[in-house]
Amino acid sequence: MDDGAGQMLREPVRLDMNEVPYPPPERVVEAARMALGKLNRYADPEELQRLRELLARYAGVPSRYVILSPGSDLLLREMILMFAPGRKVVTVSPSFYPTLQVVEQFASIQLSIRLSPPTFDLNLDVLTSELDEASLVIVDNPNNPTGSVLLDREAVETIVEHSKALVVIDEAYYEFSGVTFADMVGDWPRVAVTRTMDKAFSLAGARIGYAVVGDAFLDAFSTLYAFLARPSLYAAMEALRNCAYMRENVRQVIQERERLRQELDHVHAQHPDGVRAYPSSTNFLLVRTQIPDLARRLGDVGILVADVASQLPPGFIRVSVGTRQENDAFLDSCVKICQTNE
Repeated sequence: MDDGAGQMLREPVRLDMNEVPYPPPERVVEAARMALGKLNRYADPEELQRLRELLARYAGVPSRYVILSPGSDLLLREMILMFAPGRKVVTVSPSFYPTLQVVEQFASIQLSIRLSPPTFDLNLDVLTSELDEASLVIVDNPNNPTGSVLLDREAVETIVEHSKALVVIDEAYYEFSGVTFADMVGDWPRVAVTRTMDKAFSLAGARIGYAVVGDAFLDAFSTLYAFLARPSLYAAMEALRNCAYMRENVRQVIQERERLRQELDHVHAQHPDGVRAYPSSTNFLLVRTQIPDLARRLGDVGILVADVASQLPPGFIRVSVGTRQENDAFLDSCVKICQTNE
């Protein structure tokens, strides 16, 4: 099917998984390659500790606060399994969908605070009014899929001071927002932060996640021991020893994100019912449209985007920032679909 948006592309343009489109540098790839000869062995505990120390230095915390995992989503799941039973779990909606699914399955009591367009702000008064002594609060900051920053330091302190709630903040997009609370865990033992090297470090295929947790979480994690795949472990250590490429990734993504948003504004000016992009502090854009089935129609011509209608009103899609060429292919297809829809 064409929909007037051009012929199907030879290779799909993947703008649906919030990956960074730039591969890691050769030295990181070579580090992973060196580990392939040791695939018959589990990672050495000393190597795992070395990665923890590198991550601790990167996050600016003592290494004892750092927990490793093959993916930050698994850490979030583990936290819910550990702490949700018998507690009220407070989340925001929309949010990282796999987390919401686990909460729905295991929380004794669940409350989801709605983020509404056009600003998608979090109402802190509503959140704090719902907390009790046994609450577990989970907030992704910046938020996925809206791209908005929901919390600042004052807000986190207010939440922690208001009750004895445990506060988990998912910082998967920290490098793009520059907003972090990892340094709070020493003074605020009921705060935990989850992060990933999937995004800014171009290591989605390596699946390296980690958490920086306060003392209230440490005992629960004392028996959790993550055996990371050796190629992933070696790649992560090399990436952390040479962070300059990650910072260049972030610079390029932010520059291209803002160009993409401006171009979408131009499309919106010409086709008001077509597409409208929201500001973002991540490596993706939330886009609203009145074109029926825009995500499917883009997919029909090889442009893959995420349809987030299950969490937001109909007409929202999430678009990862790709290379300039990929973004231009998305824009061209949007314009053609807008034209045929009029």
